Amino acid sequence: MPLCSDRCICLRKVEYSETSQILALFGRKTGLFRVIAKGAHRRTKAGASRFDGGIDLLDLGDAVMTDPSTRELATLTDWTLIEGNLALRRDLRSLHLALYSIELTGLMLHENDPHPELFDLLHWAIAEFTSSRREEVMVAFQLQLLRQTGFLPELGVCVSCGGALGSARVLFSPERGGVVCQRCPAPDGLRLSADTKLIRILQTISRLPRSEGIPQRLPRLMRMQTDPVNRLMAGYMRHVLGHDLRVAQYVI
Repeated sequence: MPLCSDRCICLRKVEYSETSQILALFGRKTGLFRVIAKGAHRRTKAGASRFDGGIDLLDLGDAVMTDPSTRELATLTDWTLIEGNLALRRDLRSLHLALYSIELTGLMLHENDPHPELFDLLHWAIAEFTSSRREEVMVAFQLQLLRQTGFLPELGVCVSCGGALGSARVLFSPERGGVVCQRCPAPDGLRLSADTKLIRILQTISRLPRSEGIPQRLPRLMRMQTDPVNRLMAGYMRHVLGHDLRVAQYVI
């Protein structure tokens, strides 16, 4: 049975039996796929384990597995841990942001659809969530995730009339995929009120230059600015996905 290898981030895990795990991994070359790690928690008498005693959420490692494109559930045969991101476990806010980022990634992607640039972005964001830039990094990550998956909303002009936003407050319509100015009739369905200043923040970050997918020169933001933005993005993501986001309540 042919094997393949890839550098992966663990997005989801389910403990399966006393010793095994079922994992959703995001590989740089292979994209999102699911594997079973048989005997992940089993150790020999000498203390050795093929999977370092089990794989945790957010772990970065080199995986060897059966070809995930040929079956719904591949078999993980080897795992070498590179980064366990222990620093995230020391700060609750950093951990919540990191868990939210992998939840969104796992939900927005299709299986076996490679996104190497998005992999690099997620790897960068997870590391940055322990820094003082974590709030603006979360906003930038969400915008780039939406761009990469083809769901980036229209933020520059009104989606109804095409005109400038102008007013102090506007409506954000998930169904229309963007902002509706106050000159236009209120759209049907879910609509979220937003301060134009917050929309300008999203515009600025979405237009930042990127180096290998990583946004450069991020503006410094405070939670009084990013919390409403995260709330707006969560409402939009919820509409796109069709169901609630589990970790969103801890972020917004």
